Amino acid sequence: MKILISWLRDFVSVDVRALELADALTMRAFEVSNIEPAPSGIISSDDDAILDLEITTNRPDCLSVLGIAREVSTIYGTEVHVPSQDPVSDSLETQGVKTASPLSIKIEDSQLCPRYVASVINVTVGPSPNWLAARLEASGVRPVNNVVDATNYVMLELGHPTHAFDLDCLEGDELSIRRARSGETILTLDGKERTLSPEMLVVADAAQPQALAGIMGGAKSEVSGSTRSVVLESAYFLPTSIRRTSKRTGLSTDASYRFERGADIEAPLIAILRLRSLLSEIAEGRPRGPIIDRYPHSFKPVTLELRHEQIARVLGVDIESASIPTTLSRLGFSVEALQTDRRWKVSVPSYRIDVKREIDLIEEIGRHYGYDRLPSTFPSLVQPPVQTQPWLRQQRLLRRILTATGCTEAITYSFIERSNAISFTSEPNEIIGISNPLSENFSVLRPSLIPGLVDSVIRNRRREHSDVRLFELGKRFRLSNGETSGLAIALTGAGTPEHWSMASRNVDLFDIKGIVERVCEAVGVTPTFELKECPQLVNGRATNIYGLIDNKQSNILGHLGQLTPELAIKRGFPDSGDELYVAELDLDALMRIAVNRDEMHATPMSRHPSIVRDLAIVIPTNLLAGEVRDTIHAASSETLISVREFDRYEGTGVPDGYVSLAFRLTFRAPDRTLTDVEIDQAMEGIVTRLEQEHDAKRR
Repeated sequence: MKILISWLRDFVSVDVRALELADALTMRAFEVSNIEPAPSGIISSDDDAILDLEITTNRPDCLSVLGIAREVSTIYGTEVHVPSQDPVSDSLETQGVKTASPLSIKIEDSQLCPRYVASVINVTVGPSPNWLAARLEASGVRPVNNVVDATNYVMLELGHPTHAFDLDCLEGDELSIRRARSGETILTLDGKERTLSPEMLVVADAAQPQALAGIMGGAKSEVSGSTRSVVLESAYFLPTSIRRTSKRTGLSTDASYRFERGADIEAPLIAILRLRSLLSEIAEGRPRGPIIDRYPHSFKPVTLELRHEQIARVLGVDIESASIPTTLSRLGFSVEALQTDRRWKVSVPSYRIDVKREIDLIEEIGRHYGYDRLPSTFPSLVQPPVQTQPWLRQQRLLRRILTATGCTEAITYSFIERSNAISFTSEPNEIIGISNPLSENFSVLRPSLIPGLVDSVIRNRRREHSDVRLFELGKRFRLSNGETSGLAIALTGAGTPEHWSMASRNVDLFDIKGIVERVCEAVGVTPTFELKECPQLVNGRATNIYGLIDNKQSNILGHLGQLTPELAIKRGFPDSGDELYVAELDLDALMRIAVNRDEMHATPMSRHPSIVRDLAIVIPTNLLAGEVRDTIHAASSETLISVREFDRYEGTGVPDGYVSLAFRLTFRAPDRTLTDVEIDQAMEGIVTRLEQEHDAKRR
């Protein structure tokens, strides 16, 4: 919102320089992003300038010169001077009273349009006076003609949008505010024909819509040089209705920007009066009949109780009680003392839609007292802190584990490119599109965390970071199961750091498999892996991940593997021979079978020694080592605590189509020292089981 200081001084007498005024507004929570010099044609003093203010969405009342004037008057303790208006006298038409107006107004949906004010006035269309055109240009609005410029001027001055229809271009003698009919069209002032739907509100004559209510007028009733009579419109429209229509039509205007944030329901009549007064000055405006005000249900102001002790408790400082009613009154609140001077009944003005509770009033007091004057103290605790939610504790644990494995957390966008999403999923029909994407690069919701993480790896590689280990905790989106939590990991580059004492190696499948195992073990889940085929992963280097529950596999928890070089290069990964490994876990599925950490117990180290035996067997080449390991565990007793492969051999002494695998078995009992006899019996049982199930031969 651009505010011309000389225009502001029409409302409030304040003799300060632009920089000082900008600092004062900044300390009252209004960011001044820039101070621009005023145009030479309207400079009224040496310190005239334009303040470019960033107005937050909760303060639509400050999208006007009047709104900022209220704040300035409160800062400097001066009065606000409202500009002259056309007197109301007896021209206001009340419900049920016939008037001599050449036009009638009908509201068909009072929920979407609770108030509509209109007035017919004869005008002489021409260029605007220099002072008005210059003020509009300083505020970033292009002058058109004196009638259109007057509506824009009132909007910038009072913050309430108005509109003018050419009366002679309207069909019939009635304007109706109604929902659009299915298939209706309107040619708007920007020259585009728009198809309407029933959820959109329009202002229509007897034949067709003449305006998208609260957004833009129609080209047919546009004010032109031949216009002699206009219908002035000032209304209040439901913010959600304006916001929905603006999004559906892709049309955003200065009017819709204000209406969709919440206008002042008491402002339409004031705006019409000001507009008639201004047109009588610059366009020879002569009213034809009284003002028509359709206002079925009058506004009831919000009334709040404000306590001085509560102000002191929240702000941490005892503000003088006499200054509180003064501050609120200058901001437009009605304040009435209750019994003592330390409690007040406060009536909230209709334009302050952001004030609904006592704490909102305290915020107003704190803003104008000065945040910089508040003491830096912590409030006293009156209740214990809220306990951390289990899901948050679990995510913190996973972050610690993954960071300990050398990974760095990445945060990527939930919106990705459609082609990127299709490349990383085998179910394109599950992808959820976005109806109004910012660009093609953000056109769908990500079905997987891997696409964004791969792009982050590639970005790092392009910036000369060759060894990259990233992880991300986030949400995925699919049509069938909606929003789910996931964990993705991506590795590339060196598996071990470079050092003079040993040779380095590149990451491989077992690096990412080991990280997944650490993650699962941290939540008390024993992972198992099963080879899978996936078009995005290299065959033979891709597995599904499962968890064991009572020695039975759970549903799939995720997958891991090497990204195919073709897909990696297509996404922009350098063709340097390095391999890119990825993994993704479904956190919702993982946490369903995770052990509650509050129920975990530490067990003491055994006082008895362990016994290690090596076992080498010859098995068919196509037999998975995991199956052999599972058979060894099933054939042994609880004294077998560890099975680890340490050698694989093919060549002399081993038949074709077979391979020699060597396992290191560790036995230990918690209550005694195992004997050689027990170990020998266990080994014989294991060998027998392997021979029976896998046709294995002991070497």
